[in-house]
Amino acid sequence: MMDKDLQAKVDKLHFLLRSYGRVAVAFSAGVDSTVLLKAAQQVMSNEQILALTAESALMPASEIAAARAFCEQEGLRQQVTKLDLIRMKDVRNNPTDRCYYCKRLIFNRLRKLAGQAGFVHLLDGGNVDDWHDYRPGRRALRELGIISPLQEAGFTKADIRAYAAELGLACAQKPASACLASRIPYREKITADKLKRIEQAEAYLQERGFHNVRVRSHENLARLELVHEDMARLADADLCNDVVKKLKELGFAYVTMDLQGYRQGSLNETIRR
Repeated sequence: MMDKDLQAKVDKLHFLLRSYGRVAVAFSAGVDSTVLLKAAQQVMSNEQILALTAESALMPASEIAAARAFCEQEGLRQQVTKLDLIRMKDVRNNPTDRCYYCKRLIFNRLRKLAGQAGFVHLLDGGNVDDWHDYRPGRRALRELGIISPLQEAGFTKADIRAYAAELGLACAQKPASACLASRIPYREKITADKLKRIEQAEAYLQERGFHNVRVRSHENLARLELVHEDMARLADADLCNDVVKKLKELGFAYVTMDLQGYRQGSLNETIRR
């Protein structure tokens, strides 16, 4: 049974969704946008919902596949649009506000697709925890008039995961997944090769059982961020050698482990706020 605080937020979310009538949802297959889509299904028919997914080199192919699979499973209409984001210098040059330019490009495209399909309201899965992090992309969404009903209803990330569990969604405990560009330090140029190398390195580590993991790419050095309980596993010589060998095969010259462990947005620590 849902606690009263979460139930109140769910009720407000449902009220907001009903007020829109029909919605297009920016869908990445992450827990936030998945919960938002599922909540929309609770108050409207599938014909009133459109899932819009942006495919680019900045998103792991596995996430695009997961987004397609979810929409097919749920009988939801989906449009996947391909974007060459790193062709744009404001993304490729990776300034500290790169996320602003990237989100503006993505949501400009999604907003056009939504309009062409007859949808006035475009929603994203932002939540109140985004207020406490460095998120220049949120400015782009405000400028474009993108609606964040989870945020408006007061959902934290913990609330979203709890609601996902209530809905029986497999993504309830899914690790957070940020765009691959967030693994590259600001002002270091982003290339398709770097993004692919990071994607393959993280996929390999996940196959070896490291589920909450980031491979931060500092030119030819890979800095692994693991949750603390996984750090000890790399003390196993065979596993450690396998990881180093694989990452060197992918093109890294050096492989290190960050002793602070896994944390979201660690590259933002270099920014003066």
